Amino acid sequence: MDFLFTQEQEILKDSIRNFADKEILPFVKESDEKGKWPEELTKKLGEMGLLGIVIPPEYSGAGYSNVDYVIILEEISKVDPSVGLVVAAHNSLCSNHLNLFGSEEQKKKYLTRLASGQTLGAWALTEAEAGSDAAALKTKARKEGDNWVLNGSKLFITNGSLAEILVVMAVTDPEKERKGISAFILEKGMEGFKPGKKEDKLGVRSADTSELIFEEVKVPAENIIGKEGDGYKQAMAILDGGRVSIAGFSLGIAVGALESSLKYAKERSQFDQPIANF
Repeated sequence: MDFLFTQEQEILKDSIRNFADKEILPFVKESDEKGKWPEELTKKLGEMGLLGIVIPPEYSGAGYSNVDYVIILEEISKVDPSVGLVVAAHNSLCSNHLNLFGSEEQKKKYLTRLASGQTLGAWALTEAEAGSDAAALKTKARKEGDNWVLNGSKLFITNGSLAEILVVMAVTDPEKERKGISAFILEKGMEGFKPGKKEDKLGVRSADTSELIFEEVKVPAENIIGKEGDGYKQAMAILDGGRVSIAGFSLGIAVGALESSLKYAKERSQFDQPIANF
């Protein structure tokens, strides 16, 4: 088996790095210091196809392979891990959940918007008592006529306060435990749905990480993803893809740190020579 990149992947690698150097690098310091996502970058990411990485072409996505995806995340994260994290959460979590488990109507309605750069997507599973233990969710949804009504909160949600399209996991039948969790599509602006505290982090500071609050949020019945009770099974599959994202993201950080260190070592002079010579 040949593990080398194809010619097309080498071209992709170079084009993403060029994009990152031109459109991301000049603003990294300012964005990090302010802890604020540069919203104008969302449209640029969409124009480059980087918000439709996992979305098929029929829904305006790029339809890249998993290897392509890791290449993209590595190159972006070399320059700014915050952008890498935002792109990863948007693609491998929110968009991928809709692509794999959404109905045809849901895909047509939401994936085109997610791929275009019109908005970012978010994926809301983690709570105060649930994250790795995904079955411990406290956010609940009850059926009322043609709607589901959500109550609860989520923590540490990447893109949480910025996203206009979100996939949210909630308990629909407490007695069924894992088989009583369902996934829903929420949109920014739904009555009773609002972002809460934004986390002030030590790193990846311009990547939005927020609390989400649901107070009697009415969600149309057609916004459930798959069948009632499928949410836990769906979430586990999505998290597997998310781990691939974290690998590419982490690799980019490591290589970026190495590149920066080598550059500094060649530029920093002591005893009349670069410290790289020692």
